[in-house]
Amino acid sequence: MRRNATIGVVGGVAVSALVVALVAANLGGPGPTASPPPIAQASQTSPGVTATPSVPPSLEPSPTPSPTATPIPTPFLVPAPLTGRLVTPDVAARHPIAVMIDDLRPARPQSGLSSASVVWQAPAEGGIPRYMAIFQDVLPGNVGPVRSSRLYYIAWASEWRAMYIHAGGSPQALSTLRTKGSGQYVYNGDEFRYAGTFYRLKTRVAPHNLYTTGKNLRTLGTKMGAKDQAYATVWQFAPDAPLEQRPIGGTITVGYPYNTIKYTYDRTTNTYLRSVTGESKEIDAGTGARIAPKNVIVMRMRFGPLTSGNPAKHRLEATIVGSGPAWISTNGRTIKGTWKKTGFTRPTKFYDANGNEVTLTIGQTFVQVITTDTASYTLSIKPGSNPPPATPAPSASAN
Repeated sequence: MRRNATIGVVGGVAVSALVVALVAANLGGPGPTASPPPIAQASQTSPGVTATPSVPPSLEPSPTPSPTATPIPTPFLVPAPLTGRLVTPDVAARHPIAVMIDDLRPARPQSGLSSASVVWQAPAEGGIPRYMAIFQDVLPGNVGPVRSSRLYYIAWASEWRAMYIHAGGSPQALSTLRTKGSGQYVYNGDEFRYAGTFYRLKTRVAPHNLYTTGKNLRTLGTKMGAKDQAYATVWQFAPDAPLEQRPIGGTITVGYPYNTIKYTYDRTTNTYLRSVTGESKEIDAGTGARIAPKNVIVMRMRFGPLTSGNPAKHRLEATIVGSGPAWISTNGRTIKGTWKKTGFTRPTKFYDANGNEVTLTIGQTFVQVITTDTASYTLSIKPGSNPPPATPAPSASAN
């Protein structure tokens, strides 16, 4: 029995040695190395280690693909009707809001002027000018001080059938608003009818402390039936001229009997920096922004005393339908042309010396209206200088 056991052990050792020799011969021999069968692989695994069976490539899990970012659609933009700025269709359809704004010394600095699309300024009484700011693509925060209406301002606001915001007015204006203030000419937003839309600042004295907000006026528009709608652009607009085509400096000075406005052209921003008597830098009290329109238009028209009602107030009336001289300044350069308005609600348009409609620069426009009295209402325009020609780049040396 012991002999047989010994033979069995020896035999087992001999078989193992033979297997090892065959494997070594195979590994050292020429040609491709054959993969050992699964049983041989298992026999070569270290004791205590469980072999992981191989998985065919077709059954291996594929990597999780990275999520694809959802493309953000490009917003559809259209030109705003009063400025030419590219805005969303909803903004372009906002109903224009025209607000009468005070310009007496106690009213300064005013709020809201920097946000207006177009600002009209004309004599009101005794030669003291008054603003009408039209808001459309930019809604202001605070607006004011709000003052009374005049018929010629209603005519300019009626070009857009705007909401017309004011506090009382001349007999002519109030009579017109009673019959044409429900959307025929404008929507009559009189403070005396809609007191809840307005508030008074405690830091200023009446009547120079009546204010409102763009949000309040939009709410009032809904109440009055001034619906948003698609508007056609009345004036032509184009982008800023290239820097190299803009002049250096230049000023426009417009004089009223009790107030002088000066614009200084800024070549870098392509704007006209505005100053007014008592304010070397006119600032919007609501935003802190400098008043600096892209376009300045000066137009002369006939004014006369308004004798109806109370002559002691020295109110004026104007020949608003017709034509007259106009000076149009944009991109730092001024041309003399003509303004024309063919009907009370028809748009005021501007033409060059050849009768072609002018093109303005995209952005805000200030319209300065003065009378034909050149002694009391003065105009001085000093053109800027042309920039020096660009220095040509040195040519490369030939090698």
